[in-house]
Amino acid sequence: MSTPRIALDGIRKSFPAPRGRQEKTTVLSDISLTLAEGEFVCLLGPSGCGKSTVLGMAAGFDQPDSGILLHDGEPIAGPSPQRGMVFQQPTLFPWLSVLDNVTFGPRMAGVPRERYLAEAERYLRLVGLQGFEHHATWQLSGGMRQRAALARAWMPNPEVLLMDEPFGALDAQTRLMMQELLTSVWQATGTSILFVTHDVDEALFLADRVLVMSARPGTIREELRVPFERPRSIESLVTDPEYARLKQRILHIVREEAGKSMLAENGLCPA
Repeated sequence: MSTPRIALDGIRKSFPAPRGRQEKTTVLSDISLTLAEGEFVCLLGPSGCGKSTVLGMAAGFDQPDSGILLHDGEPIAGPSPQRGMVFQQPTLFPWLSVLDNVTFGPRMAGVPRERYLAEAERYLRLVGLQGFEHHATWQLSGGMRQRAALARAWMPNPEVLLMDEPFGALDAQTRLMMQELLTSVWQATGTSILFVTHDVDEALFLADRVLVMSARPGTIREELRVPFERPRSIESLVTDPEYARLKQRILHIVREEAGKSMLAENGLCPA
């Protein structure tokens, strides 16, 4: 078997307790997962289970208290252009044009314009923003801004893209369009994607595998392989009995884990 693009093995992570409390808050406990080359994996679970913490460590923004954290078999010691990050909000510079936002990284690195311009135009075409290169980002809709953020994240040609609920703030119709767009660009680039979501339908539409996390301290409670062939159509998926079975299973686990989380927050022990 080839070396996974990303591998977490036995990861444990705690954060300092609020002022006045001595005990640390354990966010992740013995979490292990892999992301293969070209694979699309969705990470799903109840609020507060540590999904974003997993992404942050995979990006190199933070380090675990214990366990192994690897990219292509090498320890992740900090951020790298080989691991791109896309957040829920586009985080674009409003005073720059779409093209200048997308090319911000190479421009700051002093790369000559002729070396990055064609690549930037390619990604803008892939995300459907050709003709909007010189628009200010505040002139764009929410979906278009997120498309610009996707193009910027893909601009360094990363091996891995880490996505933290990037479509969570969009309306349902735009969200579905963005899911279809993401799938098409992913298939065109072969990038490995680890995608955090709360939405079961989104996970089943996008992923090769869905990893369902437990309540805090988070660990991988269950892994489900998504058997549907690509390209996928949401209209055909929702009529598939296997889709209904998988959705029911994931919803059951998430509801169960969310219940445990609520009990813990109220100082109660689950039965």
